[in-house]
Amino acid sequence: MQQAHRSRILHFLGDPGGQLGEKAYEYFEDGLLVIQEGHVLKIGDAHDLMPSLSPEIKVIKHNNTLLLPGFVDTHIHFPQVEIIAAYGEQLMDWLKKYAFPAEEKYCDRKYAKQMARIFIEQLLRNGTTTALVFCSVHPESVDAFFEQCGEKNLRMIAGKVMMDRNCPSSLRDTAETAYNDSKNLIDKWHNKGRLQYAVTPRFAVTSTPAQLAMARKLMYEYPDVYLQTHLSENHEEISLVLDLFPECKNYLDVYDRYDLLGERSVFAHCIHLGGDEWKRLSKTNSNLAFCPSSNLFLGSGLFSLEKADEQNLTVGIGTDVGGGNNFSVLQTLGDAYKVIQLKKEKMSPMRGLYLATLGGAKSLGLSNKIGNFESGKEADFVCLDSAATPLLEMRTGNCSDLSEEIFALSMLGDDRVIKETWIAGAKAYERD
Repeated sequence: MQQAHRSRILHFLGDPGGQLGEKAYEYFEDGLLVIQEGHVLKIGDAHDLMPSLSPEIKVIKHNNTLLLPGFVDTHIHFPQVEIIAAYGEQLMDWLKKYAFPAEEKYCDRKYAKQMARIFIEQLLRNGTTTALVFCSVHPESVDAFFEQCGEKNLRMIAGKVMMDRNCPSSLRDTAETAYNDSKNLIDKWHNKGRLQYAVTPRFAVTSTPAQLAMARKLMYEYPDVYLQTHLSENHEEISLVLDLFPECKNYLDVYDRYDLLGERSVFAHCIHLGGDEWKRLSKTNSNLAFCPSSNLFLGSGLFSLEKADEQNLTVGIGTDVGGGNNFSVLQTLGDAYKVIQLKKEKMSPMRGLYLATLGGAKSLGLSNKIGNFESGKEADFVCLDSAATPLLEMRTGNCSDLSEEIFALSMLGDDRVIKETWIAGAKAYERD
């Protein structure tokens, strides 16, 4: 079954921060996106494609909207949704005061299911169609999340946190139980529909060498699963890691010694890396999640996109809820611009939007499935309303070009801008 969507359409073919420049994206002032069985069939100017459509194909007109690929969030915590915007701590104290008590509740399957529904509703409300998600230490939280995602046919990646020290006893597993629980969850959920699994040691502070060895074992046994964890977010965290692993030359070396680096590994934050760490991440084709909102909110520091580019590292955008204080990728892009400004670096509006769509898909190894509207890709997309608020309507009405409009959306936009979210060619959220 085919359907067609007529709107202004923008998508990326490559990184506008590289040599492609304006050739990195396609923009259709009056575009047509043709979908068949949940996948992109073709895209182009409506004037060129309309005559070729069969009369029975339904053409859906999205008036006064900009149609984009769905946003990709490369780092977010499902069990922290209820503590979003919790006041006034840096990372280690924030975990003890807010995050750990919230995550203790997720042993209750009924509660986890209720919160999974709220979490996914917020993702769709903000135009996020794919995310790399931390669940809690409890297998019940993973089951609850994946069950809800499966019902909505979402492309999501998630995993059970592995944590066997330096946390409350109620959240502590062991190297063996973490391995067994993760293995069972992989067998149950990985590659079921559009769902995939990520082996998830929270960070080196909360995993013993024995547990990291079990994470390595899982990665060897299931070579197509992901690895997600945190890296060099906070100075106190880094000091703790080096105390716990005195044999390691730096924070990254902890993960490297357990063979946890690679093209299916995503490291969140990466703010305070040394030169050897940047080079090693590059050599292993590892991926980074840039989480500007949480880095500002928790006072952690400023990520260097310039250093990532120098090492040809693949970078995605992460909201990092609940350390991040919103689900909106647009607002997160606004914070990313401010971080880059403070670093005296550059990130164009188009580069930011690329990182939130095709760049995010590349960092998750999914650019063959999502991220733009090339033929055969899965048809996940969002419809943006540039006049969602009186201020936005005034500002975008005075924009001289598309790049200026995108920048205004990232600086002034939020969930109100998301008019519709579509999953595999089916409407999953409508603002009005």
